[in-house]
Amino acid sequence: MSDRTPMRNPEMHAPEKHASEVRIPEIRIIVGLGNPGARYAGTRHNIGFEAVAALLDGRTSRRCAFAGGTLLEAGIAGREVALLCPTGFMNRSGGPLRRLLEIRRVPPGAALVVCDDYALPLGALRTRRRGSDGGHNGLASVFRSLGTIEVPRMRLGVGAPPQGGDPADHVLSPFEPSEVQPVAALLARAVEAIETAVGQGLETAMNRFNRTPA
Repeated sequence: MSDRTPMRNPEMHAPEKHASEVRIPEIRIIVGLGNPGARYAGTRHNIGFEAVAALLDGRTSRRCAFAGGTLLEAGIAGREVALLCPTGFMNRSGGPLRRLLEIRRVPPGAALVVCDDYALPLGALRTRRRGSDGGHNGLASVFRSLGTIEVPRMRLGVGAPPQGGDPADHVLSPFEPSEVQPVAALLARAVEAIETAVGQGLETAMNRFNRTPA
């Protein structure tokens, strides 16, 4: 099946439901986006990988056999959650997620994609249930592969490039020494936000963590 073919929606032909009767999927898959290899380790574009690593820190996890990505399972907020880091390059992130959704038989709305965003100030965090890719190649790949933009995402602010600088070069650069502490604080907030999204729902996480810290 081509990655460009939209996923089949089992509710597509079901009778229309009242808004109050529509069940919002619970978050059961966390996807961290980044580029593979030592060359990209520690860069701004890989903060999605870093968020998954921070989430796993101190937790017992189980590695699962999976083609196209590193897949682990861990208990988060009292629930068993799959954590996926695609091992292809950023612009091919969607294929592995699509395969995992099909294997687990869960809808796109049950996956939370964590990625960088240079349009947000360093340290800011924004979670949304749906929306455009905002020019992010990883999100664009996810939406293209799944055939929908109804995919929850958590954007982690990595700061804007210097005036006149190339955004592509900026996100592929490492954080400056002066940014290490704000990045650590951002990852700690991301872990709390993910735990809240899994345990209490995405809306609760958005209301609690979408504000930029002082």
